[in-house]
Amino acid sequence: MQNKSEWELIIIGAGPAGMTAAIYAGRKQLDTLVITKDVGGQALWSYKIENYPCFTFITGAQLVERFQEHLQNFGVRIEYTSVVRLSREAETFAVDTEDSRRFFAHSVIISSGKSPRQLNVPGEMEFLGKGVAYCATCDAPLFAGKNVAVIGGGNSGLDAAAQLIKICPKVYIIEIQDDLQADKVIQDNVSRADNVEVLTSTEVKEIRGDNFVRSIVVRNVQSGKVDELQVEGVFIEIGLVPNSDFVRDLLPLNERGEIPVDCSTCTGIPGLYAAGDVTDVPHKQIICAAGDGAKAALSAYSYLVRRPSPSPNDK
Repeated sequence: MQNKSEWELIIIGAGPAGMTAAIYAGRKQLDTLVITKDVGGQALWSYKIENYPCFTFITGAQLVERFQEHLQNFGVRIEYTSVVRLSREAETFAVDTEDSRRFFAHSVIISSGKSPRQLNVPGEMEFLGKGVAYCATCDAPLFAGKNVAVIGGGNSGLDAAAQLIKICPKVYIIEIQDDLQADKVIQDNVSRADNVEVLTSTEVKEIRGDNFVRSIVVRNVQSGKVDELQVEGVFIEIGLVPNSDFVRDLLPLNERGEIPVDCSTCTGIPGLYAAGDVTDVPHKQIICAAGDGAKAALSAYSYLVRRPSPSPNDK
């Protein structure tokens, strides 16, 4: 078992879509391997979830813990690494990982989700983990008592601000558009705080500091005025990009880098399915990802039980 490299099903990613797919695969008693760099995906970043059935309120960490408890009942094996390439060899898929291992499967579900979009400004990478963060749910407690800036005025940005205004004396919300993009109910909740300052039509030009972040340089895109804000934390919440680079040589992607799928999560290649935020489904919600993960596992099961039995020489 330790050196096992061939599986009936490999699931890439363990967010809500991947974990649900693994639960359904376990129920179908498929020989399944999950390959992921972490468990929980974007759900783990969510501070407050109020739209998942059966829970009027639950944190992302709590919901992920429930998923994990359910998954553990089926004994599905998990390998903690990142996939760098997915290819097809005859009737088998080959999965190459960043630690130079190779796994084979007769069917694959891609549920690799998305990653935070970067600002690509001076100082961003230099101060990553030293004041620059992409997850308020994970890192907000580290900034208690400090002035911070949230970059991005969408739902994720204002969700981050909602957490930070409770523990930080000053929270700047910086949005490059003329208006905040978040849902009005979220804007209303944040706007009630007296320690929030919203800067619209504003872009970040640089993040400065010594050993840690000390300030950010911002520019008003309408007037051209440049200011330096004294902050010790910068939370970047400007959107997400699909984790799909490893499959570019195998599948066509849309203009956003997402994997097109049909209503059964099929990618167009027999035995290859995709679920969750890495796909082109229009609604990026936890419940939608979980539902698609279930569909993907059931589709993979139908494919596997109907395919001819592999010969001993199959890889």
